[in-house]
Amino acid sequence: MKEFFAWINSHQELKLNFILALVILSLIPGRNIFYDLDLGEARPLVRAVNLVLPPLVEVPVNTTQVKAPGLTARSAVVIDVNSKTILYVKNPDLKLLPASTTKIMTALVALDAYPLDKVITIDSVHQTGQVMKLQSGERITVQNLLYGLLVQSANDAATVLAQSYSGGEDAFIEAMNQKVKNLGLSNTNFTNASGLDAYGQYTTAHDLALIAAAAMGNPVFSTIVGTLGITVADVNGTIIHDLETINELLGKVPGLAGVKTGWTELAGECFVAYVSRGDRDLITVVLGSGNRFGETASLINWAYSNHRWRVPAPAIAR
Repeated sequence: MKEFFAWINSHQELKLNFILALVILSLIPGRNIFYDLDLGEARPLVRAVNLVLPPLVEVPVNTTQVKAPGLTARSAVVIDVNSKTILYVKNPDLKLLPASTTKIMTALVALDAYPLDKVITIDSVHQTGQVMKLQSGERITVQNLLYGLLVQSANDAATVLAQSYSGGEDAFIEAMNQKVKNLGLSNTNFTNASGLDAYGQYTTAHDLALIAAAAMGNPVFSTIVGTLGITVADVNGTIIHDLETINELLGKVPGLAGVKTGWTELAGECFVAYVSRGDRDLITVVLGSGNRFGETASLINWAYSNHRWRVPAPAIAR
């Protein structure tokens, strides 16, 4: 071998070619005298992970390309409940006064806080705006107050539920805002339980849709907001309250199951609706509308007439 290298060194051109050959061989991957690496024995660069992907859900697709109807509402959304797919938006994150749509959250906190058969004594009477005409000294169950709150949209029921909370009305409002955070929402804040206009009280159409979706998962809530009318009484059966829904679409629009109206001069007409046809559930929200029921009905008709629910095709790697 020494003689071989000595002979190479004595021939300059051969020496250069030999060095070049060594360089080229060293760059070739695989098993050779200069690169002795068995790729089959090398450790993998990544670790195998047992990953189970959730099944694909059907999503609404506008197959006709027909546009949604024009709205006077300052803000609106239409959301598919199952997939949370948004079918339509208009200023969905614009912060607006919620009016009595506030009572959706009031009911959720009350349902968390009280057993339905809890009896509350009315100490003071709140008679501002829409009321169920509670009387001072009346003893009435939480369940009947919830009917007044959600069917009649009674401000006196909202105030009583808030004031009877452990820690008082301020603690009840704090619980409402904590539930907003628990739902992962950041564009809603409440300062009262009734929905009367107040500084710092605001929500968005998008947030309201998600709040309503959570509320309709509660069977007590969904039953109450689907009630056209009911008569409730105090525990002695001597004070009677005849309650009638303000939701003009309930019982008229097929599949409409609730949820809540709202109106003040500053907020305008507000309406959150839940519609179920077959296994296709939608939530519509209009805020600051000039015709909340007409515009909601138009959105519902447009959504079901022009959308088909399909499983999205998987993406193909290219």
